[in-house]
Amino acid sequence: MGADKKQAPPKKKPVMPKYMNFIIGGTSGMMGISVVQPADLLKTRMQLLGKEGKNLTMMAVAKSILQKEGVRGFYRGLTAALFRQATYGTGRLGAFNALFDMHKAKYGPPSFPKKVVLGMGAGAFGAWIGTPAEVALIRMTADGRLPKEKRRNYKHVFNALGRITREEGLTTLWRGAGATVTRAMVVNGAQLGSYSQAREMLLPYLGDGLPLHSIAAMIAGFITTVASLPMDIVKTRVQNSEKGLGQFQILSQTIKNEGVLTLWTGMIPTYAKIGPLTILIFIFLEQLNKLYFKATGQI
Repeated sequence: MGADKKQAPPKKKPVMPKYMNFIIGGTSGMMGISVVQPADLLKTRMQLLGKEGKNLTMMAVAKSILQKEGVRGFYRGLTAALFRQATYGTGRLGAFNALFDMHKAKYGPPSFPKKVVLGMGAGAFGAWIGTPAEVALIRMTADGRLPKEKRRNYKHVFNALGRITREEGLTTLWRGAGATVTRAMVVNGAQLGSYSQAREMLLPYLGDGLPLHSIAAMIAGFITTVASLPMDIVKTRVQNSEKGLGQFQILSQTIKNEGVLTLWTGMIPTYAKIGPLTILIFIFLEQLNKLYFKATGQI
């Protein structure tokens, strides 16, 4: 009998350094928001319309923006949106993936409730460091709907951050931080938790590839839209308020003056942003992960 054939040692599972989770997470977010910025601006404008917005469709608002501001109007605040992803996006996606990997290494894959909790924690972390960019983004995207004499006319995100600090004080950059963090916990608990769970459940049927990532992201995007829209509307109005009202004051005033269904105003443009953005972010994330593992010779 000949000598037994030597078996190749099992290939080690690819390992991602924790800092790369943050770099890839932020890059994915910036790539995604570059595509869906027009839908994000449209969603913000509709949320700020108040009672007059009840009789306006998404197409009517879009037509108004096009007539008054041109095509460039849809990209107002893009620098702030990119900076937001560079801070908030980097923090939330990096923290979630790092926490997920740590839990998996010590205790095995987390259950769905634990994934939601990890997503909420990552969202809170990312939202806190990203609040200044969020305030600048809301101000810049809302500027076009104001009369010309009242527009702030920020040139770019850093001009906005500098002027807000000089004219209104440093603490204004964290106006609505509570609402932002609350929304981010809901968004990320729903988005990151449901994407991870849907991906895990569909993997045996679809295999690991683009169809899996797209379908899981579509599911996550819909769940995220329904769960987060009320908090998104409150956050937007808090950050655009010149009186510095708190999230509970804004919430009670909105329900009292406009009705509870107002909390889901802009459902279609919100999903038009969150749905594709979720898909793009996770597709970019998965592809950048694979690119890193290939570049480092791990796959």
